Formats: sequence, structure tokens, C-alpha cells
Amino acid sequence: MKAKRYEIDMTQGSLPVNILRFALPFMAASIIQLLFNAADVVVVGKFVGDASQAAVTSTGSLVNLLIGLFMGLGVGVNVMVARALGSGDQSRISAVVHTSILVGIAGGCILTVLGEVGARWFLLLMGSPEKVIGLSTVYLRVYFLGLPGALVYNFGSALLRARGDTKRPMYFLTFAGVVNVVLNLIFVVVFHWDVAGVAAATAISKYVSAVLVVWCLMNETGPLHLDLTRLRVDWGVLGDIARIGLPAGLQGSMFSLSNVTIQSSVNSMGEIVMAGSGAAGNIGGFVYTTGNAFYQAAMTFTSQNYGAGKLKRVDRVFGWCQLFGMLFPLVSGIFSCVFAPQLLGIYSNDPAVIEQGMIRLFIVTSMYFLSGFMEVNSGMLRGLGHSLLPMVVTLVGTCGFRIVWVSTVFQHLRTPESLYLCYPVTWIITGTAHLLCFAVIRHRLHIKARQKEAACS
Repeated sequence: MKAKRYEIDMTQGSLPVNILRFALPFMAASIIQLLFNAADVVVVGKFVGDASQAAVTSTGSLVNLLIGLFMGLGVGVNVMVARALGSGDQSRISAVVHTSILVGIAGGCILTVLGEVGARWFLLLMGSPEKVIGLSTVYLRVYFLGLPGALVYNFGSALLRARGDTKRPMYFLTFAGVVNVVLNLIFVVVFHWDVAGVAAATAISKYVSAVLVVWCLMNETGPLHLDLTRLRVDWGVLGDIARIGLPAGLQGSMFSLSNVTIQSSVNSMGEIVMAGSGAAGNIGGFVYTTGNAFYQAAMTFTSQNYGAGKLKRVDRVFGWCQLFGMLFPLVSGIFSCVFAPQLLGIYSNDPAVIEQGMIRLFIVTSMYFLSGFMEVNSGMLRGLGHSLLPMVVTLVGTCGFRIVWVSTVFQHLRTPESLYLCYPVTWIITGTAHLLCFAVIRHRLHIKARQKEAACS
């Protein structure tokens, strides 16, 4: 099969068709990736118990906090390659390929050591209950063994997405997801390894997806070809990746830090609330991905068209991505609320856990279309090369405001409802601020383009 079959020319052709061709496989891949963790939660919830389920579900924010910085570099990889494709700079693409894969391997090893040494300490800072912290520590230490594979896959798939190839990463994650589910059942049901079993299954599946994406890049014949003997860091390229990716990574880490603060508040309300919130959070993750796919599309399509000098097409990218980025999570959010008892019943048989999960679904998950609005605006800014600005806006409008909310509103009304309300409120604030920033930058770019045209004529 030729790689051309998987490419999308983002600078020509029908934008709505091409955006959907890009976003739908990415959406499916993200959903499959979420199934890694969902399989963990379902298996321990059905075959072990609430304490083990709470131990698995309560670690998500902490994991995202620790790996967010390196995962953000994948944004930089995607933007740099997409822009180079738009401008036709093939030598730069090759430098990004070899630098990013090596950084993924090294970064994953660093995070593995950090997780092994600091897992229990991090959980103590989060206020994890004594009944759960031992199991959570075991889960994290085994889970972190798979991070080198996770980062290599993240960078490798970012390289493929830059030219519109979202199908093969989806295929790789499908295969790895099947491996994960099978190993979950073997390790937990047959070997009775409890949370260590589900963590081991997830770690192994991450290496499976990493091997597949590396194999794919090694068999490329164009500028995305990976030669393992040429792995080295091009410091200039790494600097450019970091300029875009580090703010995105810091934003993701700080976003996760605010969620860790929220998770700590959830933990303070007991094991049942923890399990219900974790189950609803897993369902909400599927809804979130339907909007996040169009954040990725906005960023990648904008990068290529900006590199090709097609600013008017960038405007159309914005319109279509906003439409899809709000519509898909709106529909899926309504679906999750209509079938809330059935969906939550997949994760737990406890009526009290299901009741707590429904509270989060109706307040948070039904509002994810507001997150889609916020994410697309952020993706447009990053696609234009402005990564620091959305980071600052998000830190103030989302992370900072959530921490203030927990310290004020939640302290006066210590209920799950009052806690969860901070999500839609911060999405509205941050999304509006991002939109204003994009409008200003877009206006300036169009003025510069008109001045350039006038000078040339």
C-alpha cells in the first residue's frame, strides 16, 4: 500500500469533506485509546470491587499532569511538519522526524523513573484515601513502565497526522486496544493480579502501538521516512518544536493540575463519589474526543494553509471546525445523558455509584460542546504559530478560575453539583477569550497580506 492513499491535501479541495476525513479517524483513534483506561475500569469494577475501581479512576488527572509536558511537544511536532509540508521544506521534515522519535524515547524513560520513585508521594499530595492509596500506588508504578511506548506513539502519530494520515494511527490503536482488553481479562480474571494486572495490560498495549507506528515510519519512502541509525537531536529543530509544544504541554499540565485540585475535592467526599465521578469521567472522555478531533483538525489545516500563504482558506477552516467541533460533542453529550444509567452500569453494579455518576454526566458531559468551542479557538491560534497566548489565556481562564472556584464556591457548598459546575463556567470564559485573541491576530495577518500584495504590485 502506498502512503499516498492516506494523505489529505489540506490546501485544496472541499474543506468540510477533508476536515471530516481527517477528524473522524482521529476521533475513532482517540476513542480506542480511551478504551485502554475504560477496559481497566470495567474489569476491576466488575471482577474486583469499588476500592480497586476508585484506585484506577482517581489516577487519571495525576497521570495527565506528569506526562502533559512531553505530550504537548507532539503539538509542536505536528505544527512544524504541517507547515513544512505547506511550504515544501522536505529536509526540515526529516529533521523533525528523527529528533522527535529520540526525544520520545528519552522523555518516556525520564517519566518512568519519576513515576516509580514519586507515585505514592504524588498521591499523598492529592489526598487519596488510605483505603485506596496502596492500590493506586501499585497501579501507577506498573502503568508508568509503559510511558516510553506512549510518547513514541504520540510523536509518531503526530508526524503522520501532519499530512492528514489519521487512518493508520487508528488501525494501530485498534490492534493495541484488542491486546489490552485480552490481557486485562487474563491478568485480572485468570491470574488475579488486581490493579497491577490492568496496569500491565495497558503498558504492554502502549508498546504495541509504538512498535507499529515506528514500523510504519521506517517503511515510508518520502520525507517522513525514519532511519533508526540517524536518530539524533537537531537542537534548532527541537527549539522550534519546543516553542510551539512547550506552551501546549505546560497548558496541558496546568490544566491537569486544576483537575488534580478538583479530584482532591472529589476524594474528600468519599469512595462512592470517587467511583461515580471516575466512571462518568470516563464516559465524558469519549464525548470530549468528538470535539478535540476538530481542535486537531483546526491546528493542522491552519498550519498547512498558513505555510502555503492561503489566509482566506484559514478563515474557512475556522468556520467549519467550529461547526463540527460543537455539533459532535452536543449530540454525543445528549446521547450519554439519555442512556446514563445503562452506560454507568457498564462500570459498576452499585446503584449509589451510578447515582453519583449521573450527577457528573448531566452537569459536565452534556456541556462538552462548550469545550469544543474553546478547543477549536485554541487550535486556530496554535496553527498560526501562537502557542504562548492560548497557554496564558487557559491558565488564567480555566486553571486559575477552577482553583479559585474550589477555594470559594465549593467550600461554601460542599456538594458534587457545586464542584462540577466549574467546568462549563470556565469553558465559556476561556473559549470567549481565545476567540477574541484569534480575531485580533487574524485581522493583523490580513492587513500584512494586503500590504504585501500592494508592495508587490
